Amino acid sequence: MKRRILLVSALLGLTIAGCSSNPDSPDEGLKFSQVELMYEQAKEQLEMGNLNLAEEQLSALNSRYPFGPFAHQVQLDLIYVHYKLDNTDEALAAIDRFISLNPNHSDVDYALYMRGLVNQRAEYNAIQEIAGIDRSDRDSTMAQEAFKDFAELLRKFPDSKYTADAKQRMIALKSRLAKKELAVARYYMERQAYLAAANRGRYVVEHFSDMPEVENALAIMVESYQQLGLDELRADALAVLRTNYPRNRLVN
Repeated sequence: MKRRILLVSALLGLTIAGCSSNPDSPDEGLKFSQVELMYEQAKEQLEMGNLNLAEEQLSALNSRYPFGPFAHQVQLDLIYVHYKLDNTDEALAAIDRFISLNPNHSDVDYALYMRGLVNQRAEYNAIQEIAGIDRSDRDSTMAQEAFKDFAELLRKFPDSKYTADAKQRMIALKSRLAKKELAVARYYMERQAYLAAANRGRYVVEHFSDMPEVENALAIMVESYQQLGLDELRADALAVLRTNYPRNRLVN
């Protein structure tokens, strides 16, 4: 009798455990419906352009159900909302968390692409661009990070639907980085630090050879070497300038 009681108790325990983990049980169905409703509400706010409210609802959903049925999509939507609201730190943290926890997810390429967009937007100063102010000398750290993000996307996911746009953005970022180097070179020229100016010009020639900024970089090298009395280096730089940019004022 004692063995039968133990056996019945064991079977009853298994039955209860099975019911508690059954996704088709009423409690689980209610939970799924609640999560689905919350997500649909957040999506509706996002589609209506109510970004702050959408961010609030998605953040709440992500906190309450981090492993729920919509967890991955909620995290991706949060990344997008943070980006649109210019919440750079939150966006980057969310992106890094998603990639770290889901390295094999099918949307990792999207996360990398968004990381590039977030860094590029953080670097961009809309007011200065609209006003037509040339700020090539401003810090280029975020531009460098964006370029690395897009480069990683192209390397890891060459067939991604985001690579075409990433390539175009990399061209713009290269121009931005080349302009920064030229701004530093001119700064050295103004202070008669000609060797430092020449080195900056050479850096542009070596690392941004396909960009139009190379012409000015070569011109800076020619003028700097002339000031330093380095005639052979000046002649070499001038020869390259003459071959590639025959209309440059220094050639004539």
